[in-house]
Amino acid sequence: MDVSSVTVGLPVSDLARAVAWYQRVLEMGDPDLEIGDDLVEFQVGPVWLQLGRGATARSGAQVVLRLGVADAAAEHERLLGLGVDAEPLEHVEGVVDHFGFRDPDGNRLGVYALAQESSAP
Repeated sequence: MDVSSVTVGLPVSDLARAVAWYQRVLEMGDPDLEIGDDLVEFQVGPVWLQLGRGATARSGAQVVLRLGVADAAAEHERLLGLGVDAEPLEHVEGVVDHFGFRDPDGNRLGVYALAQESSAP
């Protein structure tokens, strides 16, 4: 399999609210693609984040969008400052710093910094 790109789709109940939230929290501009009235896509690094209005029922499986950054501690503080209810920052010595949070529709997101990239103690 020669994969050229990856798209992660998240269901949302209110597309306009979701777009505004993701723009603010992930510091993104306007969507890169708008497909009809029910679907938008943002390019986030090498991944496409697709927000789709419609059924938010879950299959039992849970998708988690995790974003790698240079400094998880700095992002944690920034998100807390925006009023995002982020979980505590976890530090795994020599491996990773990470934390999770949810969007307004309950979709699970996470932020991590690998040890060699992290500036946290």
